[in-house]
Amino acid sequence: MQTQRLAAASEEIEREADAAMKARRKQLLVALGCAVLVCAFGFGAYEYIHASRFVSTDNAYTAAETAQVTPTVSGIVREVRVTDTQRVRRGDIVVQLDDTDARLTLAQAEAELGRAIRRVRGYAANDDNLAAQVASRLSEQQRAAAQLASATADLDRAQIDLARREALTSSGSVSADELTRARNAFETAKANLAAAQAQTAQARANHAAAVGAREANAVLIANATEDSNPEVALARARRDQARVNLERTVVRAPIDGIVVKRQVQVGQQVQAGAPLLSIVPIELVHVDANFKEVQLERVRVGQPVEVVSDLYGDAVKYRGVVTGLSGGSGSAFATIPAQNATGNWIKVVQRVPVRIALDPAELAAHPLQVGLSMTATIDTRAATL
Repeated sequence: MQTQRLAAASEEIEREADAAMKARRKQLLVALGCAVLVCAFGFGAYEYIHASRFVSTDNAYTAAETAQVTPTVSGIVREVRVTDTQRVRRGDIVVQLDDTDARLTLAQAEAELGRAIRRVRGYAANDDNLAAQVASRLSEQQRAAAQLASATADLDRAQIDLARREALTSSGSVSADELTRARNAFETAKANLAAAQAQTAQARANHAAAVGAREANAVLIANATEDSNPEVALARARRDQARVNLERTVVRAPIDGIVVKRQVQVGQQVQAGAPLLSIVPIELVHVDANFKEVQLERVRVGQPVEVVSDLYGDAVKYRGVVTGLSGGSGSAFATIPAQNATGNWIKVVQRVPVRIALDPAELAAHPLQVGLSMTATIDTRAATL
């Protein structure tokens, strides 16, 4: 009897335990279902509120428009005033070339300018002299014309006298001696006429030569003052070029920044255009963020960006703005393109560089160097430019 009671009690306990276990299992299933619903709701809310409106990448790096310092004239380096990591301001002297040759060239150019000015002044003074020569040659031409007229008249008179005496020779009124003198006078008048004609031609040629010389000289000074004369202008331009070349022996920093990649040493012979050093404008650092192509559907110029640097961590967040998207993916400009025609091509999600400008005030407070790793998050909800 007691054994039966114990068996019944045991069965009752087992039934109660099974019921309790089923109740607990149901509670766990309900809790799990609620947790799944909460996770699904949370994921949906995150996707709607954040993920669908923000795109982020840690494939981002700082960059800057680095200025390469090169000389514009050749020469020997006399002094180098900067070292790597040194900060410089725009206009600071970074390299000094030997200026001996440049100074000599400038002195020669200045001497040539002075000679050109004197030469032009001589042209102006010579114009008056040539004008006087033209007037003198004109007077000689007029005198020769008068002498030609006189010689012509003498020849006519001698010819008439000779004809009269020849007509009277048959009657014996004129002696043979008188006829001979008349013939000699005629020949002399003829010779004088020829000489007068030659002199007239020479006077005319001298006058034409004088006029031509004055015209040629006038061309050198026509429509120009002493300062605007081409010869003086050319000499002045060469003088100015020599002066500029002398100034260019002093190589100055073109921008504010930090000196990097210094390659120049004292005593080195450098050629125009040879790289001496580079300057990084750290105040103008920007970020090149490489987003996946599937992230760029809503990215537009002008959208705000939150940027975090690995240098400072999450404690420092920079406010940036999208200023441009690259014209192609990174692989499109690679030396060896990813695409090929051999049939073994595999599709890879491409990345497109996005340029992000940073706030200068924040950069001044927390400076960045070129090449640092960054994390960029673009808010695609914002209005675009």
